[in-house]
Amino acid sequence: MSRKRTAVLISGRGSNMRSLVAAARVLEFPAEIALVVSNVADAAGLVFARAEGIATKAVDHRAFASREDFDRAVQGVLEAHGIELVCLAGFMRLLSPWFVEQWRGRMLNIHPALLPSYRGLHTHERALADGVKIHGATVHFVVPEVDAGPIVAQAAVAVRGDDTAETLGARVLEQEHVIYPRALALVASGAARVVDGRVFLADEPTPGAALASPGV
Repeated sequence: MSRKRTAVLISGRGSNMRSLVAAARVLEFPAEIALVVSNVADAAGLVFARAEGIATKAVDHRAFASREDFDRAVQGVLEAHGIELVCLAGFMRLLSPWFVEQWRGRMLNIHPALLPSYRGLHTHERALADGVKIHGATVHFVVPEVDAGPIVAQAAVAVRGDDTAETLGARVLEQEHVIYPRALALVASGAARVVDGRVFLADEPTPGAALASPGV
């Protein structure tokens, strides 16, 4: 089996990157984490990746006159490493339309909310303020509009009455670590395909009981 060479873009500790690396240690996993790139030279995730024997590269966005100039530099790094898929994992940069177009259908992002609800930042605070009972995380393809691409996978958690943004965010993050490797595997294996802006799976899971909060 030919594994898809995958790059992970990070800005910090890269906890989701670590979950992808852990999944890819299994040789049957259809993607190989071949490169980790950060716009922050001392990002903790780069240290982890190097210790795992993964190629790393820091590209400081402050050294470039425009967003697209930075993106073109990152593109050069990806091409030099023969990258086929890109995963954004806490990469705190808005990407230019030019870069997104280079990776259309080949770049994933994970977002800490059940899209299309709560696009953008401060998702846990906003969910608590609205009093929702179920919150979660989404893996989606990246398109020029922020947090608007076709959805590959989602996971939901119940919102508790005593939750803070920190406690809710911690439970959501646990589920991010579960669904991101699954979503990457679906895309890398070709089991997920986009048709008219929606993702369809080669083997759709059998519907189970609904997740309800409070439980019934």
